[in-house]
Amino acid sequence: MRLFKHGSPSLMLIMGFALTIVVGTALLLLDACRAGGELSLVDALFTATSAVCVTGLAVVDTGSFFSSTGHVVLLGLIQLGGLGIMTYSSMVFLLWRQRVSLSDRLAVRQTLLHDPSFNMATFLRQVVLACLLLELLGAACLYLFDSESFPPFSALFHAVSAFCNAGFSLQGDSLVAWKDHAGINLTFMALIILGGLGFAVLLELAERIGRIRLRDRASLPARLSWHSRIVLTTSFMLIAGGALAIYLAEFSLHQGQFSHAEEFLASVFQSVTCRTAGFNTMNIGGLTNISLLVMMGLMFVGGSPGSCAGGVKTTTFRALLAFCLARLRGRRQSVVARRFALDEASMNDALTLIMFGMVIIGVAALVLSITEVGAVPHNQTRGLFLELLFECVSAFATVGLSTGVTPNLTVTGKLVITVLMFIGRLGPIVFISLLHDLQRTERFMWPEKRLPMG
Repeated sequence: MRLFKHGSPSLMLIMGFALTIVVGTALLLLDACRAGGELSLVDALFTATSAVCVTGLAVVDTGSFFSSTGHVVLLGLIQLGGLGIMTYSSMVFLLWRQRVSLSDRLAVRQTLLHDPSFNMATFLRQVVLACLLLELLGAACLYLFDSESFPPFSALFHAVSAFCNAGFSLQGDSLVAWKDHAGINLTFMALIILGGLGFAVLLELAERIGRIRLRDRASLPARLSWHSRIVLTTSFMLIAGGALAIYLAEFSLHQGQFSHAEEFLASVFQSVTCRTAGFNTMNIGGLTNISLLVMMGLMFVGGSPGSCAGGVKTTTFRALLAFCLARLRGRRQSVVARRFALDEASMNDALTLIMFGMVIIGVAALVLSITEVGAVPHNQTRGLFLELLFECVSAFATVGLSTGVTPNLTVTGKLVITVLMFIGRLGPIVFISLLHDLQRTERFMWPEKRLPMG
């Protein structure tokens, strides 16, 4: 297949991430990276994959198990994984928007040459500088808010982890200790949201803010682009809806150990962190089934195209929503944001990607049910299936949230989650690229016939 021919971008992406994971695994196995204790090959592979794929699932306590050297290695793996996927997916988004096949390097070169204002080096430099600037700003905020808990390296580690939507924390209970600290919570939420919006949206917002500050309103567009408005409105809708659902599920029926302000802050934070970030200010294992189901839905959607976030993406969710509304209204076209209708190719990509994700998660949950539960009757494993399913969704969407079952997985179970993290990080974009490469326009029509449904 042309997609996987020598030198194809998708093959290079897979090999690059795989090589980084192998190198990271070898480094984590070094004695200098551990503060004490033994780390098996499987656990090292699991941790390296989780870092490079910016997931955050961990089989050991990151803060206490690894040494300072190990923390530096993890920070490097997170940064490489986050920047790598953001630059690559931003490039893919650019080429798709210009209707250029990713696998055809000659066509890519011609497209770039047709746009005299576009420069590859400048584009990549903008992505990297934007990421580093936001991470340094976030680290400075964390240090100013709590310099004792977040000294310089810790502040930088957590800022990079938050912006890259990795979810790794040097604290054993993640951010539970700061559940009532508004500054810390807002800093993490800002980094998570910005890291999940996508570089195209960030660049457009930055240009708009810059022109407003310079009072250059003459060249300022009347409104944001269609893509940016879809991303921003969908992100807000998911965060607000998720926060309301978690608040009602956790705090409306009983008075917990939180004040009303803490309840609101914790609900919003958990809704934001489901955008594939992986931090938590509440004990995930102690949440209601309602909250876990809501969070699985949020994790499955994830962030936006061209970002560090995983999941099937907000644009895919919005396309599915538009498709359902169009069918309910008897409308042939799926209209988004009352402005444009999605073309057939975009709609097919969205539906196929959702099915791809659901099938992968379903197969992984089935395998984990075999490896972790086996022939144990259901009445003796109540709640475990939901926890395993939550783990699978978290791994596929590269979130990193867990109810606490990760360290107790069998060797086979850890390998399943490792593969799921890798597929979840690279699978959707490679799968859609493969789909585009294999698709051919048919020059004939099949006879149609109605089949009863429902």
